[in-house]
Amino acid sequence: MTRRENDSNKIKDLIPKMLRENKLQKGMDQITVKEAWLQVMGPGVANYTEDVSLKNEVLVVKLNSSALRQELEFGKDKILIMMRDTLKHMYMKKIRLL
Repeated sequence: MTRRENDSNKIKDLIPKMLRENKLQKGMDQITVKEAWLQVMGPGVANYTEDVSLKNEVLVVKLNSSALRQELEFGKDKILIMMRDTLKHMYMKKIRLL
């Protein structure tokens, strides 16, 4: 193994360690959830989304459109499946639309 490969392996191992030690993993997970919401729902829904977070295995989505909120209520099961597929390392048991 060359020295360059050794250095990259060390950096790859250090990043998760740094995130754990500085308690940054939770914040990184929240960013990942927001990015996944945009990817799954697209820019149309994202424009009406004020906040997305994962709290205690519940995906909490705050919307600024009651009509959209009502529409998404009917598709919560499908949305949950798509979000689980996108975020394989995070478990969600339900969605709460606000």
